[in-house]
Amino acid sequence: MKKALNYMICGALVMGTACSDFLDINESPNLPTSVTPDVLLPAGLAGSAFANNNELNRFGSIITSVTAGANNSPATYDIYTIDGANFNNQWRFEIFNGSLITYKSMIEAAEEINSPTYAGIGKIMTAYTFSIATDYWGDIPYSQALLGDENTSPELDTQEQIYLGGDGVQSLFDLVREGIADLQAQSAVTPGQDDVVYGGNAESWIKAGNALILKFANTISRVAPDRARQEIESVLQNGNFIASNDENMSFSFGSSVGSRSPIYEYTYVTAFSNDMMISTRFKDLLEGKNDPRLPLYVTRPTGEYVTIDNGFRGSLPTPTSSWSRFSSYVVGENGEGPVRFLTNAQIQFILAESALLLGTPGDPEEHFQNGVRASMALAGVSSANIDAYFENNADEVSLNGSEEENWEKIMTQKYIANYGNGVEQWNDYRRTGFPVLEDHQNAVGIDGTRPVRAQYINEEIARNTNFEVILPTEPVWWDID
Repeated sequence: MKKALNYMICGALVMGTACSDFLDINESPNLPTSVTPDVLLPAGLAGSAFANNNELNRFGSIITSVTAGANNSPATYDIYTIDGANFNNQWRFEIFNGSLITYKSMIEAAEEINSPTYAGIGKIMTAYTFSIATDYWGDIPYSQALLGDENTSPELDTQEQIYLGGDGVQSLFDLVREGIADLQAQSAVTPGQDDVVYGGNAESWIKAGNALILKFANTISRVAPDRARQEIESVLQNGNFIASNDENMSFSFGSSVGSRSPIYEYTYVTAFSNDMMISTRFKDLLEGKNDPRLPLYVTRPTGEYVTIDNGFRGSLPTPTSSWSRFSSYVVGENGEGPVRFLTNAQIQFILAESALLLGTPGDPEEHFQNGVRASMALAGVSSANIDAYFENNADEVSLNGSEEENWEKIMTQKYIANYGNGVEQWNDYRRTGFPVLEDHQNAVGIDGTRPVRAQYINEEIARNTNFEVILPTEPVWWDID
């Protein structure tokens, strides 16, 4: 436990704060009284950031043709090859034995010191992190998870139960609402700089919680449209959710060696830095739309974009220093990121889609345009250039087609806005089929089929008889087609 906490905290804390400021190495984290919420909160947040930004992100961005694999695991992902040997570290150390167990400990510690604020943050982030796991793997340990020696072979709850509740299982929606209620209560102790997302601002966390409900509702909107509509309308009625870029739910890593974001380390530092580059398909998509985000999203060391097609198996471009890669928009100027858990642009696209397809309040085109503007502004496009883009590319930013065509426009722009967050790009692609993506070259996998889930890791199948092999061609519950 101590080693895990040291790794998560020292590898992720920002604002120039020393690891020793958060963790006294002479105290045992195994004793509840020795690990206070201010130590556990940044560790948990770092774990969730790793889960979003590390291998699951690389896989998601490759499988959705944003990046292309050149060597090693990214090259195998690019031809649709995954199995139970993939994502072991993500399942075990970033999700279940990392962030989730840390949030559980934090919630318990918060109750001991009368701090519903810490508990509320922990519940919101627990729901967010469980959603990453169930969205990638489908049915997972949830209601029986995190019990340690009390239950070493937890049963799996269905993804439907996890999202909707029932049979004694608390839904992700209700877990978030419980967290929001905690944040509205009085606390004897509240976070400060240890909250590296919102600096201890409970109101910002409440907005993030409501935005997370919108995200969850959007995820289930095709398989359970009535429940999705109900959840979205409830949030819209109270109106208290992320609605500007400065309210984005983001985690920033450090900028010194040992504290930088995993995607920065992988892209620019480690021995694996030449495993992946930007896909020609993504570059062509933005060029075809005259999109001003392209030079802000993608590097061009030689002055030209140097990319490859997905599944390409010829000679790679040389030198590798010429390759187009994730820009500072994704990795930060010096590795700090941020990791964008939830953004204003993302929420606006969710509201556009739900207004279009579910009939929830709001004008789909207005939300759609707000999403494009928010994304461009976040990328660093000036207001004047955003206005000019709208004026000169009216068709790109107008919902002037059939319902299906307008849906595709919304999802394509959301895909562009989620650049750097392969987790969300893959989720949306599986749920909607947009943007339309051509099959990769040299596809192998299972019958050359693009994966639609992650396969359970081999270690879990070997040790827990509740797991079985489910191939990556089997859709998860919310992926209805």
